[in-house]
Amino acid sequence: MNILVTGAAGFIGYHVSRALLARGDTVTGFDNLNDYYDVGLKRARLEQLRLFGGFTFVKGSLEDAAAVGALFSGRPFDRVIHLAAQAGVRYSLTHPGAYVQSNLVGFMNILEACRYARTPHLAYASSSSVYGLNTRQPFSVHDNVDHPISLYAATKKANELMAHSYAHLYGLPTTGLRFFTVYGPWGRPDMALFLFTKAILAGQPIEVFNHGKMRRDFTYIDDIVQGVVRTADRIATPNPAWDAAAPDPGTSPAPYRVYNIGNHTPVELDRFIAAIEENLGRKAIRHYLPMQPGDVPATCADVEDLERDVGFAPATPLETGIARFIEWYKEYYGA
Repeated sequence: MNILVTGAAGFIGYHVSRALLARGDTVTGFDNLNDYYDVGLKRARLEQLRLFGGFTFVKGSLEDAAAVGALFSGRPFDRVIHLAAQAGVRYSLTHPGAYVQSNLVGFMNILEACRYARTPHLAYASSSSVYGLNTRQPFSVHDNVDHPISLYAATKKANELMAHSYAHLYGLPTTGLRFFTVYGPWGRPDMALFLFTKAILAGQPIEVFNHGKMRRDFTYIDDIVQGVVRTADRIATPNPAWDAAAPDPGTSPAPYRVYNIGNHTPVELDRFIAAIEENLGRKAIRHYLPMQPGDVPATCADVEDLERDVGFAPATPLETGIARFIEWYKEYYGA
């Protein structure tokens, strides 16, 4: 297939693009290469993708409607996998405008381009952050998520609503994927595994929020990629049993679906840090801090729908995934 992957220089976008290229698809990668984190890392990911003959990179911004429209002016895309966004809960507290432009204006431009190009299927990144104040676990796509506690989460919830309106109005098949704490080689430098590894190797203290009692559904990148690719392959269809008197938030009479994509095995932060220490052969200097604004104490994904519909089966134990990340980190940075 001919596939557009936005955010191809990003962590998940790189790995998804690599998997698609490895199976023989043609991939157009789109990314603005912003400096939210190390641009050199983004460029290094792109260099890896350029080793495949079927990869083309286009630099541009989602909020530039003309640039997004130009992407769709050539050969039609069989799939659009939209992974580009302004990420990060804490960054949204200080830079809200970046989220409005990238996650709202940018997503609208993608929807409009897919609408006019009659794209067969749009799969896009949502986030476990949309669960906000929900406390019933595991988190289910069939529960309402109307109480986000960060602007980042609010923009991701808005993406799901926008996608539904286009699925309903124009018959555009859309599938949203709520990612749960993705980690692995080539990961994001602003995330815990990267920050902790760097600090421990440097003999510097690490910041451990909620006094180490945070629980996260850490999901290894290879498992995430499996879910993304399989979901993109399976075009969203209407749910004929949907009942307007008792509406199911996860499905619709339109060609619209939302899935959780996680490991379904939450881990306490202290165990996560212990696995890093074991692989590095060094102890962390832990600086315990209270919960931060916008954070939730625990996440756990109900992935039953994704398992049933596409055969999603996360299979990477935490200790294995951390070992693979640290092996990559040492090689990449010469640590």
